[in-house]
Amino acid sequence: MLAHPTHERLIALGLAGMAKAFEEQRRSPDLAALSFEERVAIMADREAAERDTKRMTARLKFAALRQDACVEDIDLRTPRGIDRTLLARLVAGDWIDRHQNCLITGPTGVGKSWLACALGHKACRDGRSVFYQRVPRLFEALALARGDGRHPRLLKTLARIDLLILDDWGLAVLSQAQRIDLLEILEDRNGRGSTIVTSQVPVDQWHEMIGDPTLADAILDRLVHNAHRFNMTGDSMRKITGRRALDEGLNP
Repeated sequence: MLAHPTHERLIALGLAGMAKAFEEQRRSPDLAALSFEERVAIMADREAAERDTKRMTARLKFAALRQDACVEDIDLRTPRGIDRTLLARLVAGDWIDRHQNCLITGPTGVGKSWLACALGHKACRDGRSVFYQRVPRLFEALALARGDGRHPRLLKTLARIDLLILDDWGLAVLSQAQRIDLLEILEDRNGRGSTIVTSQVPVDQWHEMIGDPTLADAILDRLVHNAHRFNMTGDSMRKITGRRALDEGLNP
């Protein structure tokens, strides 16, 4: 008689995982084989798993990753200049604990954004906060925030993130306001968080891309000196995927 009220009470207390486990146990024909301690342990484990899933979902929602990517699906069959040893170290995640950066360069379509998002997804799974943003959109958001008074708050939010992913860096030379914003972001994060940057432009050309020599020195000093690097090469993965699909269709 108390089964239903107990289930409702667990839900009311915010213990949805325990409530589900309680119902599963109540309906299980093997219930008598479990001890009291085993039943409570199963309910506690289910509650912990439910909460972990909710936190993971929240982290992924906040991260807003552009690609639905995970490290287990990284294509290592296609030669793209991906150092497997370095990739394994980055997947392990210790570099984020050490507040190091990662620079991913290469031609368009080679998979830079996908790799960055896969590393971001792994960081979310490891319990770290992640935020993805294309660089042009980030500068637009900062400009709007400067106009309505949210600029300091936005910079503070970016400073607290464990892993910041800046995608499509170098599409245009930076304006003075953008240089200052970028320097503020990197200064706030220096020694406190990690940053992934993807770009079609080689790192040795970033100084010119920033525009102002003095600010460029300051920005690159905070971004490059402790960074792991992937210089990706090869054809566009979209072309490669299209050719594979065509070949499979012709040779079922």
